[in-house]
Amino acid sequence: QGFDTVEQTWLRGFQRTDADGVARFTTVYPGWYPGRAVHIHFKVRTGVTATDYEFTSQLYFDDALSDRVFEDAAYVREGFRDTLNANDFIFAGGGNSLLLEPTETAEGYAASFDIGLDLSNAGAGDTDPDRGYPQPPRGPGGGSSG
Repeated sequence: QGFDTVEQTWLRGFQRTDADGVARFTTVYPGWYPGRAVHIHFKVRTGVTATDYEFTSQLYFDDALSDRVFEDAAYVREGFRDTLNANDFIFAGGGNSLLLEPTETAEGYAASFDIGLDLSNAGAGDTDPDRGYPQPPRGPGGGSSG
């Protein structure tokens, strides 16, 4: 509400995994929006039909790194963000385990994050009645990320 997102892509894209199950992408450091900590959304899909498995979550950045990045002129014009990780309602549900650990490179920063899915109990095709998309498996590391 308050702005038109028609025909906006918001840096969305997709990558297919290679033979080893690895996907790589290059992006800008994410900006922020009111009420949320700095994050990148990601989605893992096993296929393209409604009965295939889909997992959605977010990756976060250390607040000190965001402070340094947001000193750059490209980010300063938006002002200082209003929500740190500790105050983000979704981060509070396990965000520490989803923190990226970027290292500085000649081009900016680089990070990797391993995601393991146990599809033996995925319930492919089972949908979350509140959201309409398949639920992640339950148990350690499973559960909804909001």
